[in-house]
Amino acid sequence: QVQLVESGGGLVQAGGSLRVSCAASGRTFSYYNMGWIRQAPGKEREFVAAISRSGSMTYYAVPVKGRFTISRDNAKNTVYLQMNSLKPEDTAVYYCAASGRGVVATTVGEYAYWGQGTQVTVSS
Repeated sequence: QVQLVESGGGLVQAGGSLRVSCAASGRTFSYYNMGWIRQAPGKEREFVAAISRSGSMTYYAVPVKGRFTISRDNAKNTVYLQMNSLKPEDTAVYYCAASGRGVVATTVGEYAYWGQGTQVTVSS
């Protein structure tokens, strides 16, 4: 099992940048494909980005492609989400999640382990 703790959320103006981090503990971090999922007020959770165990493959949802970058440092047991050109519609709680599946998970339901979330608010 793996435990996940997000950090780095906050308030930023539209067009700005923010990086959120997720520190993992427990079972070997490199065993898991990792992802970021977000939930805006009144909406369902939606997939944002995912990265493979080694970090060689990444996947992005259409609304964030070209603006967000997911990365991981297996030596530090940490996954990151760099968010650039932020828009008010990016406002959400951002969750880090882990999947032990053999393929990278690109849907919310494929993730078995979740962090507590970190709030990202983008003002217009």
